[in-house]
Amino acid sequence: MAADFLAENNLCGQALLRLVARGNATIAELFRLSDYIPKSFRQTTNNKYNEIIFDFNYLSNQVYYDTLIQSKPELQTLDDEFKVNHLEILTRFYLAFESIHKYVTDLNRFLEDLEEGIYIQQNVDTVLFNQDGKQLLSESVYIYGLMLLISDMKFEGSVREKLLIAYVRYSNQKSYMDSNIDDVCKLLRSTGFSSSKPKPQNYPESFFGRIKINPNILSQIIGRLRTDDLYNQMNAFPLPEHRSHALSNQASMLYILLFFRADILNNEQAVMREIVDKFFPDNWILSIYMGSIQVNLAESWDSYKAARSALANTLNTANIKQQSIYHMNKINECIKEVNETLNEGFLTQDYLLTSLNKILNLLRKSNVTLKWSMLHTSPLSPFAEANKKLKLIRDQVLRDFQFEPMKILNLLLNLSQLEFNVRNCYKSMIEQKQTQWELLKKEAKERTEELSEVFSGQKPLTRIAKNENLQKWFLMISGKIDALNYEASGATSTGRDITQIVNAIQEVLNFHEIDKNLQVKQFIQDTANFLLQMINTSNIKEDALIQIQIISDLSYALELIDNFTNEMQSLIKNKPNLVIKLRATFLKLGYALDLPLLRITQANSSDFGSVTQYYSLELVSYVRKVLQIIPISMFNLLAKIISIQTNKLKEVPTLLDKDKLKDYSQLDYRYEISKLTYSISLYTQGILQMKSANLGCVTIDSKQLLEDGIRKELVKQITMALHAQIQFSGKNSLELMNKLEKLTEQIDGFRRSFEYIQDYVNIYGLRIWQEEFSRIIYFHVEQECNNFTKKKIFEFESIYQSKNIPIPVYPPLAPNDPSVNFIGRLAREILRMTDPKMTYYLPKKNAWYDLKTKEEVINLRLFKKLEQSLNSFGLHGIDRLFSFMITKDLQIIYYNLKQNSKAIEESFKTCMSQMQPLDSISSLNIKFYSSIFNKFQKLFTFLLDIFLRVGQMQLLRTKICYQLNNEAKFDSKQLLHALKAFNQALLSEVNAHFEDPTNAYPEEENPLIYELNPYLECVGLCEPLKKIYIKTNEWEQISFVMSMFTLSQLSKLPVIKLTVPIFKGSSTAMSTSATNVPMINVALTNSVCMITGVITLLKQFNPDYRNQFVSILSQYVRSGIALSSSQRLTDLPVDNAKVLNFLEDFMDFSGLERKILEVYLPRYVIDQVHSIIS
Repeated sequence: MAADFLAENNLCGQALLRLVARGNATIAELFRLSDYIPKSFRQTTNNKYNEIIFDFNYLSNQVYYDTLIQSKPELQTLDDEFKVNHLEILTRFYLAFESIHKYVTDLNRFLEDLEEGIYIQQNVDTVLFNQDGKQLLSESVYIYGLMLLISDMKFEGSVREKLLIAYVRYSNQKSYMDSNIDDVCKLLRSTGFSSSKPKPQNYPESFFGRIKINPNILSQIIGRLRTDDLYNQMNAFPLPEHRSHALSNQASMLYILLFFRADILNNEQAVMREIVDKFFPDNWILSIYMGSIQVNLAESWDSYKAARSALANTLNTANIKQQSIYHMNKINECIKEVNETLNEGFLTQDYLLTSLNKILNLLRKSNVTLKWSMLHTSPLSPFAEANKKLKLIRDQVLRDFQFEPMKILNLLLNLSQLEFNVRNCYKSMIEQKQTQWELLKKEAKERTEELSEVFSGQKPLTRIAKNENLQKWFLMISGKIDALNYEASGATSTGRDITQIVNAIQEVLNFHEIDKNLQVKQFIQDTANFLLQMINTSNIKEDALIQIQIISDLSYALELIDNFTNEMQSLIKNKPNLVIKLRATFLKLGYALDLPLLRITQANSSDFGSVTQYYSLELVSYVRKVLQIIPISMFNLLAKIISIQTNKLKEVPTLLDKDKLKDYSQLDYRYEISKLTYSISLYTQGILQMKSANLGCVTIDSKQLLEDGIRKELVKQITMALHAQIQFSGKNSLELMNKLEKLTEQIDGFRRSFEYIQDYVNIYGLRIWQEEFSRIIYFHVEQECNNFTKKKIFEFESIYQSKNIPIPVYPPLAPNDPSVNFIGRLAREILRMTDPKMTYYLPKKNAWYDLKTKEEVINLRLFKKLEQSLNSFGLHGIDRLFSFMITKDLQIIYYNLKQNSKAIEESFKTCMSQMQPLDSISSLNIKFYSSIFNKFQKLFTFLLDIFLRVGQMQLLRTKICYQLNNEAKFDSKQLLHALKAFNQALLSEVNAHFEDPTNAYPEEENPLIYELNPYLECVGLCEPLKKIYIKTNEWEQISFVMSMFTLSQLSKLPVIKLTVPIFKGSSTAMSTSATNVPMINVALTNSVCMITGVITLLKQFNPDYRNQFVSILSQYVRSGIALSSSQRLTDLPVDNAKVLNFLEDFMDFSGLERKILEVYLPRYVIDQVHSIIS
């Protein structure tokens, strides 16, 4: 019957099996998603999205909230951004929540079909009579209750409502006729439950009752759970004192199902007394579904009258004391017996063959004691800790049990090792069963044949008289032994035949002729032993392995085990070779993964892979957490080694006098280094002894674990150093260089330690260093750049973030800090120090100077120091961040210009008609230009700061590219030349296509150009001023508006007065005593940043617009010259020299030849302007 119910042609069994399998997969998805709840839904303060995230109040005031968002452009933009970034994850959350509703709907439909007789020859009674049927039917309701509890535990009510409402708003589900989104919202609305607050009234029964399940069927299921051993666990735990342990999984199911019938908990005293006496006479802490929910019945059932009364005997002080003392004695007894069994040479195949039941009994009582000890000594929840009654119970247990975490851990480790040894030994016995059986048969047969020969009287030197009867008898026995067949070795008849042979042989021992000859007697005794071993070998079956797996179940401790992490790490730190026992413990935990996968496997569900992977990775994550103490300890030792090498050891010179050799030997320090190094090698040896192990679907390799652990600790240390050092007060101009100096020393220390450690732990130190340092930098750059993009990249989506080797994420230093992390702080500090309003840039010096003091603020040494402290990755990261900032600013400029496009177009039509032709001398005066300037004064004033900032960042990018290129020439010359050649070849192909369109050109899908670009940027083979940052449309007015912007703002830029040497090549840093050097006073306009900003914007358009921009400014200069000859210079608003200098610098920074400018301003015109100036 059991097999029939799950047969493929049994529609009822298959429907129920698929339903339960789907429920297990949904639970795994809920657990998985609980780690990915966006912070925006949890944070209530300092959350910019607060105004667009709503709970269920939105449903009653939908029009009001939607109108509020639509009325504010900033909220609308924020709402669009939030939708783009979160709709995908919100959809996944909704589908998980919808799965709960769909599950209970399908469950109710199945129960209705079952009652109505839809399934032929099946009804509730027949299903509950069937072993598999009653298991699955009980599990189906149990899993639904679990889903509800887990959704409340992992997704707090308010968060759940916000997630659902966000999905409702951003998807169009409400518009679909078949959408059940309303029902999902009703089922999962907030219950008021919070782990940090008292349980709400009538919780969780009110939650469970939101969708009703047939109460009659519930009563029948609860009845079966009360009376039957659903999973036949009593076969594995036959002793009466182990009954509650054997039925613990069934008790968990009963606990959940009773909330569907809360009237039993409240009113049915007899039923509850029966339940407590059977399931909870000696325990009151429950571990549900692999330890994901831990329940203290003293707390959970306190509000139910019948349950509280029935539990009173269990929670009686005398009973608690009795159970605590009993398990204290048991744990000491088990530790002693387990340790004895683990002694070298004790657990052999022969011993296991004859004493398997004894071993199984030891495993039973040890696991029972271990489970009670771990559950009842576990810490209370924060709320329960404040409950006086619960705290008194736990304190009494700890006191009477004489709680010592190390004692429990010791039992766990040794018991796991024993189970591992027994399992492996028994597996090898199963594998060798036939070979061993045949060998024993051969030995027994040969012994009887030899005995027959002995009694033939023909064998020399035996001195045994001939006895034909014994000779024939032993030959007969030999024939019977030879007739035994392995294939039938498990049959009762074969066992009976062997037993009869053994009995016959033992009777022969009493014969006088045999009894007086010790050698013959020994031969006969050995034959009997071989035959008995054949019987024992025949009894080797896989059933014992199944029993061991049931007995050794540790699924209840998948969460509890974390309470012992510190103790485990302490043991490893003191004795690294204990990792071997930990391996056995992790494998013991790994077997617990079979619980949620059983039904999924039976149903051949497609969810098997994802569910297995999730639980396996969670377990592997815990293994990594425990073993991380080894890399931590190694790094602590390394810090001591580096300290000695740096501060105490003297560097031995190349040439050294023999007399001074003793002074440089410093034997004490060298001995200390040797001792520390040996300790590091011991840690390495300890973790490598773990070898490889399979945890679920994941194989963990000890060498990879060690490397990942070292990487994790390295990432943690580097990130901590970067976060701590790169913080600025913004008051001291020398602070940046000082911070970078300290950071360089710290990073160098890490690098030296890695060079030292790599040989002792057999890792590729340089590769690890490069990979992890680049990952840290690029991850933080990516997160910082999220500020400038509409589509954000969340931490868990980042290709640089890893679950096994996570990059720590530190919060911003202040709530309103625009910088997310250290990269942002560093970039903004550089921008602050080179602010165009406070500094000026001298191109020939490649340096920035303070406007007031004229002292140098920043030069190329800064970028060299950045490269030393942050490596080339850091420089490239800052460069990338600046490019995102420039893109954002250009978008703002373009948006504002387009917002005023109508006014600009009107002015363009009016003015250009008066300015045409542009190659002529205009007769326009100050009124013409002033009218345009006044019209766009507000816009131009706003844009000036943005242009200056864009230009400032472009200048910084050029210096960064120079530094990267310079370093590449020294450190990676071959890579640099290869990239340069590749880039030139690619550009030649592109140019060839534009000259002749028949030539090939890379398609949009071709990633070649896209993938090459980052390599070029990393070695500085890029020109920031020639980059395209934003996508623009054809707009012929851009040249006009930019020329008017330039003319209107040039006069507002500060003028710098400098005294410089007349001759070329002299330094401003000359000695004051050099009085014979001729000097001259010059005045410079601080326009470099504005020039590079304007160049950057015009580069985003067709080059013809740039030429038109130059022609308009050139016309202005020519008109100025004409006016100067007629003594009417004031008719133009800006000094001609400023405009001409602007144009000349514009051509220089654009990389254009001067002859292009001479097309619009002939050489004699330029000379005339300069002559007027002088």
